[in-house]
Amino acid sequence: MHRGSGMSVENSRLSGFFRLTVAERRQIVAEAAGLSQAQIDALAAHGELSEDSANNMIENVIGTMSLPVGVATNFVIDGKHYLIPFCLEESSVVAAASNMAKRCLSRGGFRTNNDDPMMIGQLQILELSDIPLATSIIENSKDELMRICNDRPSTMIKLGGGCKDIELRVIETLSGSMLIMHILVDTRDAMGANAVNTMCELIAPEVERLTGGRVHLKILSNLAAHRLARVEATFTAEELSDDGTRENGLQVIDGILEAHHFAIADPFRAVTHNKGVMNAISSVSVACGQDWRAIEAGCHAWASHKSGIYTSMTQWTQDENGDLVGTIETPMAVGIVGGASKVHPVARANLAILGVNSAQELAGVIAASGLAQNLGALRALSTSGIQAGHMKLHSRNMAVSAGATGDEVEIVAQRLQALSGPKTQTKVQELLEELRNE
Repeated sequence: MHRGSGMSVENSRLSGFFRLTVAERRQIVAEAAGLSQAQIDALAAHGELSEDSANNMIENVIGTMSLPVGVATNFVIDGKHYLIPFCLEESSVVAAASNMAKRCLSRGGFRTNNDDPMMIGQLQILELSDIPLATSIIENSKDELMRICNDRPSTMIKLGGGCKDIELRVIETLSGSMLIMHILVDTRDAMGANAVNTMCELIAPEVERLTGGRVHLKILSNLAAHRLARVEATFTAEELSDDGTRENGLQVIDGILEAHHFAIADPFRAVTHNKGVMNAISSVSVACGQDWRAIEAGCHAWASHKSGIYTSMTQWTQDENGDLVGTIETPMAVGIVGGASKVHPVARANLAILGVNSAQELAGVIAASGLAQNLGALRALSTSGIQAGHMKLHSRNMAVSAGATGDEVEIVAQRLQALSGPKTQTKVQELLEELRNE
């Protein structure tokens, strides 16, 4: 039965999912998400993007490149179950996110509180003889400037979006004082870059006429400070425990908090800490055809925006019950209409798997995946160490890199995992040679 996009899965708990073949996993996800045959075929195709489609997306096309798409399970967000597609090449990310999502279910999973989809367009106004006067003129002309922005008919305007406000800032630069004008645009279910850029260019001549200045740059800002995604989740000590006991879980929480405090205080640690967050945020963004570079830039900028010091994107605390509470607040400019999300066939299939109905819902899902992945890294670092789980999964990649094929891959991977001491590529090559000489 084909449900189409905008429908949720009934249950994201897929027991033993990782043990299935790729084809079996794909079939289960297809049935759970109600994918059409065309969407199933897109997921199964190794070269899912045709040359014609690729040629219409970027310049100088010579081919396409595929990355694995895996599905993170166990996610419950605002009471709704999700299977979340990740597109990336790194081992252990999908497994860690799925594992952590399962460990917050006793407190209801993830909870979101997202801003309206408001984007910022910037106009850089130069050569002003009287900045306070220019500021006053623009303030008194807000309604007319917003009317110009919203004057062209569009679906976004019909759905209630469009320019909603204008803000002004004076900044000091190496080129002198500048008046910076922000237009705040509700982009509805679009990421909104094209719409915002068009509005900036539309009103630039009128701003110049009003102020007597020169408008230089006119472009959206990827620091979407009015478009924040906020996610919170609570993890009990028992859920985080290695052995199911509260005592052990409380020790794990202590270790996670110590690691988090390191990231808050030290930019060198914060970069790696936040890279773990972005392992999920970027991967889900890529899978869903989003502008993941813009999302990354906004997330990292926000991590230093308020304090002026680069710090953790996430916050971890312990509540009065001893539970671990995690939160993330970060810009999340995403869309479910336009762009690659509608051009790339697998991006369309992945959005259908998610079953999101709005850009704000997608923003919450992506932020929740980042919070889960961050906890996965913190928990691993605070207990067994990051390499134990990572190398267990990465051993297959190492076997393939050494030239293993077919059944050799799993045999070499298992023998590598059984070894004590360093697990190097040279050792993998030796194991493969030994296997072939048996």
